[in-house]
Amino acid sequence: MSEEAPNPTGPNLRPIWRFAISFCLLLFAYLTVNLMLGTVFHFAGGAPNLFAILFAENLSMLAAMLAIYKMLCTVIDGKPLAFVGLGFHKRWKNELGFGLALGALMILAVAALERICGAASFSVASLADGGAQHVAVWAAYSLIIFSVAGTSEELSFRGYPFQRLADSIGAVGATAAFAILFGLVHLGNSSHTWISTCNTMLVGVTLAVAYLRTRSLWLPVGIHVAWNLVQGFVLGLPVSGIVLPQSLLHSQVRGPDWLTGGKYGPEGGLFATLIFVAATVYLSLSKRIYVSREMRDLVFGPVVAESQSPTPAAQDAVGENLS
Repeated sequence: MSEEAPNPTGPNLRPIWRFAISFCLLLFAYLTVNLMLGTVFHFAGGAPNLFAILFAENLSMLAAMLAIYKMLCTVIDGKPLAFVGLGFHKRWKNELGFGLALGALMILAVAALERICGAASFSVASLADGGAQHVAVWAAYSLIIFSVAGTSEELSFRGYPFQRLADSIGAVGATAAFAILFGLVHLGNSSHTWISTCNTMLVGVTLAVAYLRTRSLWLPVGIHVAWNLVQGFVLGLPVSGIVLPQSLLHSQVRGPDWLTGGKYGPEGGLFATLIFVAATVYLSLSKRIYVSREMRDLVFGPVVAESQSPTPAAQDAVGENLS
C-alpha cells in the first residue's frame, strides 16, 4: 500500500460533490468511449461481432475509469488508487479467491435447482470445427472477456461514485440507488423481463454488500466474474441474453421463463432470486468476511483503526459492523 499524500483541499469538498464530479466524469467517459468506438468501427467498414464489441467497450472503460479514479484519489482525496478498492493488501488474494468460489457456487446452485426440478438438463457439448483447440480458444477468450467486463462493471457500480455517495447519504441509500441503476442499464440486453431487471437490482445489492464488508472490490469482482464465466462457458447458459458459441456443456432449458429466465439466462428467473437472497444474507453475516487492516487504515484512517482494533478479535468485530 502506498503512503497517503497530504491534501489540504480534499477534506473541504463534501462527499456529495465528490460523488457528483466522479459520476459526471464516468458518464462522460462512457459517452466518449462509445463515440470513439463507433467512429473506429465505421471507418473500419462496419462493426465486428458482438463479443469483440463488448470486449473493446469494457476494456476501454476499464482503462478510462482507472485513469479517472487515479486522478480523483490523488487530487481530491490525497489517497493512492488503492483507496477505490483494488489495493494489493495482504488479503486481496483470499478475497478474490473466495469471491470466485462463491460466484461459481451460486450459479451451480441455480443450475442444480433447475436440474432437480426438471426445468433444465445438461450434457457434454459437441465440438465445433477445430475440436479441442476451438474449445481452448473460447475458454481463454471467455476468461479474458468476463474478467475485463466484471472488473469494469464493479468499478462502475461499486467504485468511486458509489463509495462517495455512501459517505454522503449512507450505505443503504447508496446501495439502493446504484442497485436500481445497475438493473436499468441492463434493459438494453435482449430478452430482458421485469424479473430479470429486479434480479439484476437484487444482485447489485449482493455485490454492494460484498464491497461494504471488505471495503475492497476483490470479493465482488470475484463473484461477478465467476458467475458469468461458469454460467456462459461451463454450463452453456445465456449470460444476460448473450449465448457463447462454444461451451463445455450444452444446456436444454424446458421450465417456465419466470422460473429459469428462458433466453435471458438464470438472472431472469426466480431460482436466481432465491440464490441472490441467500448469498446476500451470508455475505452480511459471515465472520469470514471483514475489512483488512490495510484497507481499514486507508479508508477510515489509522487513528480509527488503532482505536477500534487493538486485538485480532476486535478487528473481526469491526469488520463485521462495517456492512
